[in-house]
Amino acid sequence: MNPAIPPGPAPAAAAPGFSDPADRVVHPIEQESFRRLRARLDTSHLPPLTRAVVERVIHSAADLEYADDLVLAEGDLERAHAALHAGAPVVVDVEMVAAGITRRRTVCRLKDARSGPGLTRSAHAVRLAHEQVGPGALWVIGCAPTALEELLTLDASPALVIGLPVGFVGAAESKEALRASGLPAVSNVSEKGGSAVAAAALNALLYHPITPKETP
Repeated sequence: MNPAIPPGPAPAAAAPGFSDPADRVVHPIEQESFRRLRARLDTSHLPPLTRAVVERVIHSAADLEYADDLVLAEGDLERAHAALHAGAPVVVDVEMVAAGITRRRTVCRLKDARSGPGLTRSAHAVRLAHEQVGPGALWVIGCAPTALEELLTLDASPALVIGLPVGFVGAAESKEALRASGLPAVSNVSEKGGSAVAAAALNALLYHPITPKETP
């Protein structure tokens, strides 16, 4: 670690906060929203988890262009879905992402982080979170490209990286680097992204039914 950046305080470990997808009650407005989405975009050919992520990201932004912008693989999603429902920790880059994840407690170390020479607060927060959770976590980055860039320098061995930072500076480049890394990931090609769509991608995995072989 950069000696100019002292480690932040380690918070007490949070319980996973499990919630069975079968217990979720879907509001009629959400049901109608998805009906209209599917009337405008045929997603029936997509594998189940890919379809779940694509639809929920589109739903969160009311942006059909994500259907062609997202980059994801069903195999990565299957393994991440199993890890998530087996209790793998979920790390987010900012509290806005955490606020959007409705059925699992998350780790966010931004409040503990400090900037320093060549290091943003977002990047330092990623370092602190990695020290806390270790390998096998799901990382959800929806704001800062520097958070994603920092994660790619660590030996994080993630279950999945949802890398959807937004912005004209560094966002598309950091997502391209994520895809080049070979890590299991959900990303998109354009500068678009943000906390809402990143949280939506994780929620899609949380809400998707657990198969018998995945039961924790």
